Amino acid sequence: MRRFDFHRALRGMLLVVFASCFIAACGGRARPDTVAAPDVPSAYDLTVIADKDSQFDVNGATLSEEDVKGALRYRKDTNNPVKTILLKRGEKQKVTDAHIAGIARIGLELHVRTFLQEKEGKDIQEIRTTAVK
Repeated sequence: MRRFDFHRALRGMLLVVFASCFIAACGGRARPDTVAAPDVPSAYDLTVIADKDSQFDVNGATLSEEDVKGALRYRKDTNNPVKTILLKRGEKQKVTDAHIAGIARIGLELHVRTFLQEKEGKDIQEIRTTAVK
């Protein structure tokens, strides 16, 4: 019969606690900062609707993040630039962290102000990001 080693079990539990704290500290946040926007525009240059598989519905077309960037670059090249984007919830799809992160990357890369309305009739928030060098 084996004898239970209390000290070995205690060291193992402490190691698990330390590792989980370390992972939690390094994890960071997946969602960029969203703040209540004091200067919400009355109209937006582009309204994007959350679609399944982290894609976006833009004027009835389902586009990936890269396709949305391409469409915005095309509009900029044709002297019709987009300065504000509103991300809204789809009929069957909620706004996920992947949608918010994608729109935040688009806003950061193309220097566009991005806004979020997670539920119809609720407050509109601005998505703010900062570049990490």
